[in-house]
Amino acid sequence: MLPKSDWSHLIPHAGGMCLLDAVLDWDADSLHAMSEDHAHGDNPLRGPRGLHAVHLAEYGAQAMAVHGALLARVRGVEAARPGMLVSLREVRLAVEYVPEDGRLDVHAQCLYADDAGAQYTFRIEQAGRELASGRAAVIHPREPTP
Repeated sequence: MLPKSDWSHLIPHAGGMCLLDAVLDWDADSLHAMSEDHAHGDNPLRGPRGLHAVHLAEYGAQAMAVHGALLARVRGVEAARPGMLVSLREVRLAVEYVPEDGRLDVHAQCLYADDAGAQYTFRIEQAGRELASGRAAVIHPREPTP
């Protein structure tokens, strides 16, 4: 298990927008993280009725970012290149609002990655029940040349 303090500085999500609590397992192709902040009143994505399930895509995207950052660290790169989420496809939501009881298990599986971007599938579960899933694509914008 990798606590948030081990990897949070590697991704651009800071403060309350760093939604994942810990990485439970990861390898070259996938990552399994967990989060319990969906039930916290100060979660920046929560509305008056709670956390809408559409926001679970952000949890999946952050798992992608953490995975990319951990892979970069293994390659000796100080920080992964910033990415921009450009596409969500085949998103399925099993609930309208995320139940507040129980942690979220966030899974990201890399389908393809290179210097230009990456494509992943993501799945968010709670107590073994799938709440959301889909595919997401990220691009890494080229740095302007001087």
